[in-house]
Amino acid sequence: MLTVDQLGALRSTLQAWRASGHRVAFVPTMGNLHEGHHSLIRLARERADRVVASVFVNPTQFGPNEDFGRYPRTPEADADGLRAAGCDLLWRPSVETMYPYGAQRTVRIAVPDVTETLEGAHRPGHFDGVATVVARLFNQVRPDVAVFGRKDYQQLAVIRYLVRDLAFPIELVAAPTRRDADGLALSSRNQYLSEDERARAPQIHRTLQWIREAVQAGQGREAVEAEAARRLTDAGFEVDYAVLRRPDLSLPEAGDAGDRERVALVAARLGRTRLIDNLEFVA
Repeated sequence: MLTVDQLGALRSTLQAWRASGHRVAFVPTMGNLHEGHHSLIRLARERADRVVASVFVNPTQFGPNEDFGRYPRTPEADADGLRAAGCDLLWRPSVETMYPYGAQRTVRIAVPDVTETLEGAHRPGHFDGVATVVARLFNQVRPDVAVFGRKDYQQLAVIRYLVRDLAFPIELVAAPTRRDADGLALSSRNQYLSEDERARAPQIHRTLQWIREAVQAGQGREAVEAEAARRLTDAGFEVDYAVLRRPDLSLPEAGDAGDRERVALVAARLGRTRLIDNLEFVA
């Protein structure tokens, strides 16, 4: 696996691959990688001849009171895991390479509508930072296909909007959420959980499963959301939201005809750790 941190080296390598007719897949990450990330690399390998992964902790998507400073950086372990998963090139740019005028003076991309609810409401500016860095990474790598996990459901919706609206010639692949045996979605932030918190954390997935069962049994959205929040609160969570939405994150309406696809989404804090998860289903 090649590791590069200069844009010229990245572009020359990619140019040589394309000249040889290779299809390039891309997996952007913020590092501190786990099996969930490695599964994205393996899926990318199925879709392309060459796989590029980036590791960049993006300052523009963190709010002033969020964990940018303590976000774990594990470069050696990340490189080992990517190599074992089948990555061909690790793109590891500096902040100066990504934002040559500085993170505070950068050109920003704002995606409307889909960024204004749920995570967007609780983390103002977060998705502007995500869209800004992903657009830059797409311009740098120019992949044929890009792989994103479904765990960050709203982020995936933002990227889909970005790709369509800016006409990036990229196939987006959404990968299934990887979970521990007890249902907890794999996340770099799980390591922040204490032993007791880790034991309680799977209640998020159980609550999502309950939402699915309740909706399929005919219960109304507002009652289901209220009960889901109560279950999480009783388990010791501080709930930001526990909601039912359509796949485009709009509110489902009573009596929707022929429109039965739904997604349940939860964001909740357990101690100092904020966890998100979702579950897609047919009502």
